Amino acid sequence: MAKFTVNTHRFDPYRNFKFKVKVDNQYVAGLSKCSSLKRTTEVTPWREGGDPSTSRQLPGKTKYEAITLEAGVTHDTTFEDWANLVHNFQGDASGSLKNFRKDIAIDVFNEAGQKVFSYNVFRCWVSDYQALPDLDAGANAVAIQTIKLENEGWERDKSVTEPTEK
Repeated sequence: MAKFTVNTHRFDPYRNFKFKVKVDNQYVAGLSKCSSLKRTTEVTPWREGGDPSTSRQLPGKTKYEAITLEAGVTHDTTFEDWANLVHNFQGDASGSLKNFRKDIAIDVFNEAGQKVFSYNVFRCWVSDYQALPDLDAGANAVAIQTIKLENEGWERDKSVTEPTEK
């Protein structure tokens, strides 16, 4: 059975290193890591009064895990500006909450650079922001900034279909 509908000759699954994240309809510069999209639905046991020896399992509340994005420190202020909408350095978090929630898109590309699928993540906001990593003059590393995004759900963009590989 073919694993791909258009490229039936393809055997290997997509790699996880070609991706981009859009915030405010712009790709984030220097993005190096995006954590997984994960949701968990609680299990609610339910017992019927006429049959006390068994219980049923019903779906309960669904929780969407936070998404962590990491980017190399550049002059792009996307993460900082977004984090400041929730809480700025003056400490007045209630003054900047007008547009602190944003929808983002996570696009994944194949080895040829063609978009193969995309997920839309809804009503994200920054709950954790790290502007700079630990600085170490003896290290040989890239300076990374990090944001943690709380969200209210995600769905696959089904308008993105499998491209024809060249």
